[in-house]
Amino acid sequence: MDIKALRNETPGVNEVIHFNNAGASLITQKTLDAQLGYLKEEALFGGYETAAKYEKRINAFYTEIAKLLNAEPEEIAYTESATVAWERAFFSIDFKPGDEIVCDHTSYASNYIAHLQAEQRYGTKTVVIPANHFGEVDVEALKTLISAKTKLISITHMPTNGGLVNPAEAIGRVANEHHILYLLDACQSAGQYPLDVRKIGCDFLSSTGRKYLRGPRGTGFLYASKKILKSITPINLDLHSAEWNSINSFKQLDNAKKFETWESNIAAKIGLITAVQQINEIGIDKICNRVTEVADYLRDELSKIKEITVQDIGRVKSGIVTFTSSKFTPLEMKKFFSENKINTVTPTLSGTRIDMEARKLDAVLRSSVHYYNTKEEIDTFASLIKQMHR
Repeated sequence: MDIKALRNETPGVNEVIHFNNAGASLITQKTLDAQLGYLKEEALFGGYETAAKYEKRINAFYTEIAKLLNAEPEEIAYTESATVAWERAFFSIDFKPGDEIVCDHTSYASNYIAHLQAEQRYGTKTVVIPANHFGEVDVEALKTLISAKTKLISITHMPTNGGLVNPAEAIGRVANEHHILYLLDACQSAGQYPLDVRKIGCDFLSSTGRKYLRGPRGTGFLYASKKILKSITPINLDLHSAEWNSINSFKQLDNAKKFETWESNIAAKIGLITAVQQINEIGIDKICNRVTEVADYLRDELSKIKEITVQDIGRVKSGIVTFTSSKFTPLEMKKFFSENKINTVTPTLSGTRIDMEARKLDAVLRSSVHYYNTKEEIDTFASLIKQMHR
């Protein structure tokens, strides 16, 4: 990878050291131009008319996401966020009283709140899979939790508060063996880690555009497997996702677009298409190797500072690097880095409560790297941490 050339395509690297890619990555100039150009045409010629002109380009979204996931375009839906994608999948499931939702101990707050909402609305029960000694989902323990009541396995692939990569494919084998629905939250993994839905074996996969895909905010997508599309009905059908074919009846679409609604931010969608094409052109395997290399270097440099404790867990680690200080709170460190034009963020207890409580953590400082970050940036970061702790 020509990192210098890739950085030259990213205006933001000249302004800040951006270690908040798990929040929202810096977009490329090409992605920015695609959005702005579309918005300008909308302003000059009209929204409907511009959409009609760009219909072929807009439809490229489905083929590009499908290519990224080893899926089919008919299995892809566009949404305005990862949360919307995840919730449309989750609440399309026909839960009954007594059904069990099995989830990971690193579940994100938005997902777990939906689990609790399902308990209140449908009378379901949430069962948490314990962690193994590496801190990842214990697949053997998962097997013992499966019962005739298990309706869904709901997993966070890469949690927001540590370097963990949960064993998605091994979990998928358990789900498929027992014919249980499997929903994978790939919010942090899409764009930095290879995702093959055929190998994973998930029924649903949700993600955002703004993180490692380097797309705009307000974008996301949902993968829904062809094998379940006919048996699932979303709760948000409209004239785009279904046809009103008589006064008293309708027919929903037979592809994943039935999870969409008619209105969307098409300029943002155009931006996401551009970003995903760039990811596919570079190659996700190359990106993953580069992210791993940069993240490993960051962890090594942090480990050399005696006041710093790296808080990452898991055998396979992502580009999300978290740590704490013996002298300063994560919020104090974030403020210091911000003053020095370094972007970081502070995940707190309320975001991943089960895992954070188990590890007795109130907050961590998260520094998430991407392929365009450099060892020189990390050296600057480490130097500032040492300066802060003198």
